[in-house]
Amino acid sequence: MKLTGAEIIWECLIREGVDVVFGYPGGAILPTYDAMTKYPQVHHVLPRHEQGATHMADGYARASGKVGVAIATSGPGATNMVTGIATAMMDSSPIVCITGQVGSKALGTDAFQETDVTGVTLPVTKHNYLVTRPGDIARALREAFYIAKSGRPGPVLVDITKDAQQLAAEFDWDAAEPKLPGYRPNLRAPSEEYKRALELINSAQRPVILAGQGILKSGATAEVLQLAGTARIPIATTLLGIGAVPASSPLNLGMMGMHGEAWVNQAIQQADLLIALGMRFDDRVTGNLKTYAVNAKKIHVEIDPSEINKNVPVDVALIGDLHEVLTELLPGVTTAKHGEWWDKIADMKGDSAVRDIQSLPDSGHLYAAHVINDLWRATKDRDTIVVTDVGQHQMWEAQYYHHDRPRSLITSGGLGTMGFALPAAIGAKFACPKKDVWVVVGDGGFQMTSCELATAEQEGIKVNVAIINNAFLGMVRQWQEFFYDKRYAATPMTGPDFVKLAEAYRLQGLRCNKRPDVSGTVQKALKAGGTVVIDFVVEKEDAVFPMVPAGADLDKMIRRPKQDVLLESGSDKEWQMPTPQAAAPAPATAASRATRPAVRKTAKKSAPAARPAAKSAKKRRALARA
Repeated sequence: MKLTGAEIIWECLIREGVDVVFGYPGGAILPTYDAMTKYPQVHHVLPRHEQGATHMADGYARASGKVGVAIATSGPGATNMVTGIATAMMDSSPIVCITGQVGSKALGTDAFQETDVTGVTLPVTKHNYLVTRPGDIARALREAFYIAKSGRPGPVLVDITKDAQQLAAEFDWDAAEPKLPGYRPNLRAPSEEYKRALELINSAQRPVILAGQGILKSGATAEVLQLAGTARIPIATTLLGIGAVPASSPLNLGMMGMHGEAWVNQAIQQADLLIALGMRFDDRVTGNLKTYAVNAKKIHVEIDPSEINKNVPVDVALIGDLHEVLTELLPGVTTAKHGEWWDKIADMKGDSAVRDIQSLPDSGHLYAAHVINDLWRATKDRDTIVVTDVGQHQMWEAQYYHHDRPRSLITSGGLGTMGFALPAAIGAKFACPKKDVWVVVGDGGFQMTSCELATAEQEGIKVNVAIINNAFLGMVRQWQEFFYDKRYAATPMTGPDFVKLAEAYRLQGLRCNKRPDVSGTVQKALKAGGTVVIDFVVEKEDAVFPMVPAGADLDKMIRRPKQDVLLESGSDKEWQMPTPQAAAPAPATAASRATRPAVRKTAKKSAPAARPAAKSAKKRRALARA
C-alpha cells in the first residue's frame, strides 16, 4: 500500500510493538506529528525538554527490556537529545531516536535549524541513519530496532528529512526486513576456551564472581546463582549490576569499586580467580590497573568483543550471550565449599560493620544514609523501582537500599548524567505502571530537569521524588574536602522551596529533616494519589564511605571513621596520593575564605576529644601533597 513517509514511521513503530513514545514537536518533524493523529494506539508523552525525552525512553527501556523511542525536530531539538543518547550508549540501553531534518535539497546550506545530527551523534550511537527518501524509511527503522536490541544493546538514531516524511511510497513491511551482512552480533567462543575456563573455576581456592549489567540484559540471574551456589563462589556486583542477584542472597557480598564495600574490594584484591560476567572493567571498578588483582587469573564472559582485554588483560575470554555461555559452562562446574575463603571474607566484613553509619546512635541530625535505609524498609515489601541521579545520593542508594529484584535500580553509570533521574523515572513508570517508582535525586541534579514535574502532572502518573538536599553539589564537595583542603569552590548552592515548587505544578510537596519522621513521610507519599516531592533536608558535609581515590589501589580506601561520622582520623586512612604533587596547593586567600559557606559543625562539637587527631591528619595530608 502507498503511504506518506510520516505514516510509514508510525506503521513501523506499531509493528515493532511500540505503545508509547516520548517526543517534542517542531517544524522539521511536523509531518510525522500530523500523521500521528491517525494512530491513537500509540500514546505520546510530551516532555518539557528533548533531553528529557531521551532519558524517558532510556528509563522505559531499562525497566521493560524493550526498545524505548524518542522523537525530536531538527537542529536544537536533535542536539538537545545528545546527552541522553550518550547516557544510553555508555550503559548499553536500547533506544531509537527519530529526528526530523530539513528538506533534502536544503541539506548543507545552513538552512534554518539544520544540524548534521548524524555527524554529531556518530561517536555516541551504536549506528545512525540519514534518510532522504520515503521508500527507505521502513528499512532504516527496522534495522534501527534490530541493531538497538541485538548483541550489546545501544542507541540508534534515524534522521529523516522533511520531504521524505511528506512524500509517498509503497510500504512493504516484509521487504524491509533487515539484511546486515557485515553485522554479526551473535558470536560464540571456541570449545577450547570453555575447557580452560572450567579448569580455572574447578581449581580456584579464592574465586570471586564480578556481576555486571550483562546479567540483567541476558536474563541470566538463575544461571549466575547456580554457578555461585555449586562452587560456593562469592559475588560482587557493579553499580549497574545491582539487582542482577538478590541483595538478600548469602552469596552476594555487595557492590565493588570506588564506593563499594571495603570487604568486597579487599576480596577482589586477594582473589586467585575473577569471573567477570557482563561487565567491562571500567576505572571506577578497578582503581589502579597496575595493582588490580595481580594474583588472580581472569575469565571474562562478554557479548562485545571490543571489551575483551581493553582495560584488563584476561586469561580466558568467552564471547557470547551470557545466558547461553553459562548454560554451556554449568554442567562442567564441580561442587566446592571454599570454607577458608568465606571465613576470611567474614573477618574483613566484621571490621566494616563497626564503621557503618547505621550502627551509630541517632544524634538528632538527618543523614542521607538513614533516609535511604528507612526508605528501603518502608518499600521493600512492595514492587518498587528506584531511579537515581548521579552523585553522593546515588552511592548511598547503592549501599543502603537492598535490591532483590532485577531491573529494580535504574541509574546513570557510565556517563554519570545529572538530571537523569526524574525523566527516566517517568519512562520507567510508563513501562511498569503497576509498580511503585521512586526518584532518589540530589538537589543539584533535580534542578537540571525539575521541569519534567509538569510532564508527570499532565500525564497524571505517580512517581515519588525523594530529594536528598544538602545544599551542595555533594560529590564534588566531597572531593574538595578530601583532596582540596575544603576549598569549596562553586559547590555551595541554593534552590527553591521544593515543597512550593511541587505545589506550583499542582503536585503535593512534603519536607522532612528528622529521622523519626522519615518513615511517616514516606507513607504519606505512598498513600497520595499522584506525584509527590519530598524535600529531605540532610547534613551538609556528610561523605560517602568508603572511597577509593582516583588512581589509587582498589583496596587502599578512605574508610568511614570509627570515632564520629564526620571526623577524619589518620588511623582510618588506608591510602596515599598515587603520584606526588608538583607543588603544594596555593593557600586560601581572604577572598576565597570569604566565599566559603557557613556550615554547621555540630557533629565535630560533640566529640572535642577527637579534634587533635583530625588536625594532625590534616597536617599529614598537607605534608603528603608538598
